[in-house]
Amino acid sequence: MLKVTFFGTTTLLFDDGTDQILFDAHFTRPSLIKYIAGAKVKTNTRLCDKLIRIHHIDRLRAIFISHTHHDHVMDAPYVANRCGATIYGSSSAKNVAIGGGVPEDRIEVFQDESEYSIGEYKIRILKSLHSKPTKLNDDLGVPIEEPLVQPASLRDYKEGGSYDFYIEHGEKKILIRPSFNYIEGQLNGIKADVLFLGVAGLAKADETMETAFFAETVEKTDAHLVIPVHWDNFFAPLQKPIEGMPKVIEKTDVVFHKLAGYCEAHDVDYLIQYPCTSIGI
Repeated sequence: MLKVTFFGTTTLLFDDGTDQILFDAHFTRPSLIKYIAGAKVKTNTRLCDKLIRIHHIDRLRAIFISHTHHDHVMDAPYVANRCGATIYGSSSAKNVAIGGGVPEDRIEVFQDESEYSIGEYKIRILKSLHSKPTKLNDDLGVPIEEPLVQPASLRDYKEGGSYDFYIEHGEKKILIRPSFNYIEGQLNGIKADVLFLGVAGLAKADETMETAFFAETVEKTDAHLVIPVHWDNFFAPLQKPIEGMPKVIEKTDVVFHKLAGYCEAHDVDYLIQYPCTSIGI
């Protein structure tokens, strides 16, 4: 059995009993006020240590970074150093890692279609698109060009390019699509038993975008199970009751309703996983 623990946003820990792999690394979750104000923040090391202990993250081999906004990469350097893991990501992720003191021999810059074998995992990197820009998030494609040292403003974490992850483990096939967007035809020929699907932006999407998004993700992969990610309020602490995104940004109840309706109509299983819980797949 492959155990998957969800820590909110798009942070997912895979554990096959021998090796662990983390996809994205965001536990600290600074407040929206700090984001807007441009306050300089750093990793909550006490919280990271607590989660590492509680969830027995003691065999971590790798951390794969989908893109370099703070809610995907902020805690990767500390966790990598704490656990002796290698960080895999874009050149921007490399600069976050270097700024966090990760040795360069434990940093791997990947490209579209890069493939890695780690224990029983086979991981393929797929170029992707971030969700459409907003007033709070208008740096798409902008790289992080210098080592990023904490404490740092959350706006210093530029997007730096986005990627999906296709994971094969034995007979299991899993796709992680962190963002609500698609590249037409990108997933042709890729089949997934489980699809972790980024849904931030779905509530405001028009019917054309919604239909195309589902066609290019759920339909193309022929997924048996869809699990939404990037639906929770990543500006609120993990230690408090989890809530959806602030309604001025996203209506999470509408997101769940749209995705549930699609899955019902297409006979696809649908599961909402609460942060800091695990499932077996």
